[in-house]
Amino acid sequence: MGQFWKFLFASMLGNFLVGLLLIFIFVVALIGSIFSGLSEMGENASFGGGKPFSVKDNSVLHITLHQQIMDRGSEQQLELDFGPFKGSSTLGLNDILASIDKAATDDRIKAIFLDLTMVQAGMATMKEIREEIAEFKAASGKPVIAFSDYYTQRTYYLASVADEVYVTPQGGLDFRGLRSEYMFFKGMFEKLDIDVQFIRGTGNKFKSFGEVFTETEMSEKNSEQVVALLDGLWSDYLTTVGTERKLDKAKLDGIAETMQVRRAEDAVTAGMIDGAKYRDEVLDILREKVGTEKGKELEMAELGKYKRATVKKKSSEAGKDSSGAKLGSGKIAVVYAEGDIIDGESTDGSIGSTTLSAAIREAREDSTIKALVLRVNSPGGSGLASDVIWREVELAKQRMPVVVSMGDVAASGGYYISCGANKIFAQENTITGSIGVFGIIPNMQGFFNNKLGITFDGEQTNKYAGMMTTSRALTEEEKGIIQGWVDDFYSTFKQRVSDGRKAAGVTQMDIAMVDSIGQGRVWTGTDAMARGLVDEMGGLEDAIAEAEKLAGLTNAKVVNYPEEEDFFEQLMEDLSMQSKTWAAQQMLGTDAETAAQLKKIADVKRISGIQARMPFELKVY
Repeated sequence: MGQFWKFLFASMLGNFLVGLLLIFIFVVALIGSIFSGLSEMGENASFGGGKPFSVKDNSVLHITLHQQIMDRGSEQQLELDFGPFKGSSTLGLNDILASIDKAATDDRIKAIFLDLTMVQAGMATMKEIREEIAEFKAASGKPVIAFSDYYTQRTYYLASVADEVYVTPQGGLDFRGLRSEYMFFKGMFEKLDIDVQFIRGTGNKFKSFGEVFTETEMSEKNSEQVVALLDGLWSDYLTTVGTERKLDKAKLDGIAETMQVRRAEDAVTAGMIDGAKYRDEVLDILREKVGTEKGKELEMAELGKYKRATVKKKSSEAGKDSSGAKLGSGKIAVVYAEGDIIDGESTDGSIGSTTLSAAIREAREDSTIKALVLRVNSPGGSGLASDVIWREVELAKQRMPVVVSMGDVAASGGYYISCGANKIFAQENTITGSIGVFGIIPNMQGFFNNKLGITFDGEQTNKYAGMMTTSRALTEEEKGIIQGWVDDFYSTFKQRVSDGRKAAGVTQMDIAMVDSIGQGRVWTGTDAMARGLVDEMGGLEDAIAEAEKLAGLTNAKVVNYPEEEDFFEQLMEDLSMQSKTWAAQQMLGTDAETAAQLKKIADVKRISGIQARMPFELKVY
């Protein structure tokens, strides 16, 4: 037995020493990474920025979009590259748009190279990038070349804006139409003896969030709205691509219907691709375009670094914008609301009511801020949190114009916080609406009793003290009480929309009208505009221009809110997220879809209070 304890002690000591060694390696690598990043930024650089990026003559703006694209980029990015902590900084849509716009007037940039492997962004985000590239072409006359080994429908949507589109000869274009698929958990919950009690607003027949937990297939109304959404998104896709490629919309639809494009040469024959070429051949085409001798290295200005580049204005343009207008003195606040809406402080990937309300309040209390743009990219979430944010928007509107810019999705709670604006902008393929509410309470009694052998007992002072427990089913009376809460909130939601839209000039938007287009139904941006829920088609830059106009400003300075976190807080948060991602990949592989579905199951027990949340998570393939 003595040998066993010696072995156990040796094993424990060994594990302890290995742990210390790993911590030591981690700290050394982290410090090395930080100082390496600072070295690249320059001797006098702060943690949050860096010296301007030097652009060489005859350069090509190299755009790769394989990183996740958020609405707002961070000024405090430091690439890590050790162990599981690989460089994985996000791209900001605001930075992408600004860089493309800057490149149009930068004489050192001669072309754009869209080098597309994958794009981690929604369709509305890609549309904004696409439109910015189209403006770049029109304003500068500089060429745009797109290339990929293999185009998905999403990457092709972006690539089709280019003057020339190329694909690897053995690659291809996946062009089969759009689909959306849902995973239903009712059977799993039945096996676990868990009953998900889903209570939606009376008449909210399209509010189908809980159906994935209570049904085995889509309801008739959910199917109806999803078909309409897909048809709307596909119509916009075909129109957008067809216009740029000079292909008839019906012809493109026929190509998808018959799966006519199966190989690279099929795409060339159909006129969707300009040529099947290898990367080196495409780079030779770029060399010719920018005047670089064949065999010499192309000067590439990477998008992530080019945002730090400066473009010198001519002396005659000092104090003026690119159009010649004098610089204005006022400021416009752009407040970013991206992620699920939750109560309290924001966390990574969520909108906290406390955090966002404070940001709006800070902007409206700043006398130099003359207008506010609320950028919304959210499927909603907590009804209470949405109302708290709505109140701050209303207070801001009393002092200055408020314009909303909708991103990929601004639905349910995302629409709630938007509806009071003076004007609402969305893209044709934005997903919005979903005016409706619900509540979910899981009944875990069967699971605890039958699967784990756990029972519950207790006492209470009053009849309804235990109403919100998950250890038993709701009584019919308790369900009625919760139904009343949900219906009351739905009435408030409709009133908020009616008042906000009427104030914006949509006079016919009474309560009955809101209910007829509400009931939890989601709409594309095009359909929402036809029903008075949206005022204009356009992206973030269009919304900023409208805010300038409403405030009587010219070339106003844009100030972003909320303020960014302290550098080291952001670094620790990034490390935490990357370590979680790495751990999940070790257990689940790289199947992000599986991880997302498992997270959805885990999130059910964390849903509390009345929810103004999109009725489903739409993933288009």
